[in-house]
Amino acid sequence: MIHRVADTPFRVVLESSENGWPVLVLDEWRDAFPWLVQGTTTSGSGLSEATRPPFDLGLFSEGSSEDAVRHNWRTLADGLQATAVVHARQPHGCVVRAWTGEPDVAEVPCLVDPCDGHITRTPGVILAVTTADCVPAFVVDPARRAVAMEHAGWRGAAAGILENALESMADRFGTRPGDAHLHLGPSICGDCYEVGPEVHEALGQRVPTSATPIDLRAILSNRAVVAGVGADRISVSGHCTLCGDVGLFSHRRGDAQRQVGFLGIRV
Repeated sequence: MIHRVADTPFRVVLESSENGWPVLVLDEWRDAFPWLVQGTTTSGSGLSEATRPPFDLGLFSEGSSEDAVRHNWRTLADGLQATAVVHARQPHGCVVRAWTGEPDVAEVPCLVDPCDGHITRTPGVILAVTTADCVPAFVVDPARRAVAMEHAGWRGAAAGILENALESMADRFGTRPGDAHLHLGPSICGDCYEVGPEVHEALGQRVPTSATPIDLRAILSNRAVVAGVGADRISVSGHCTLCGDVGLFSHRRGDAQRQVGFLGIRV
């Protein structure tokens, strides 16, 4: 499917469910990059009886007890066979942190200083961001086996979280934007995401006179092209956290729980 925004084409794709596992996976990356670990968790609804607790990974959102959330993080780490899972409190900014050290398995997840983006090329390390309408942005440089994982809300997008991740990968690993592949994962869609004029203005869009829907993934796609990522290497999830039916948490629906976008390199 081709969706055009400002004359920039990008592909809309639907991630597929893993049987018996609350995760949505991008099939084309799984086939093209077998060394990659990638996906977005779901609430787990439909996997068993209706009384099953939600697969909540929100350490800072108070949707579930801390014990339950930490149990879910350990379940995720075990299922991904990760040596470390890196996460942080997310302040809706544009700070990107690099993980270049030895994995620390003492804590799951391994919490680093607050940030909204992570990069690594260390095998076994899984980068993780939580979302519940914001965009999980996955970046892969197959030439250098380097990856970036970002939490992109409108504030982070306006501040340049995506561009900062690409620049950080260039500085640390020598990544060239033209070598990068970008996937913008499940988030609130452009029909559901109604925001005020100040958000349109912050994102450099035409400013409406009242609250109007905006397509954050389309804006991020166009910003990626401006930064040098090939349009043919950009894909956008067709799943919406608010109007979709695959069991995703949505802040706008009133959910306090969070799903996780994760990305890493197999050992």
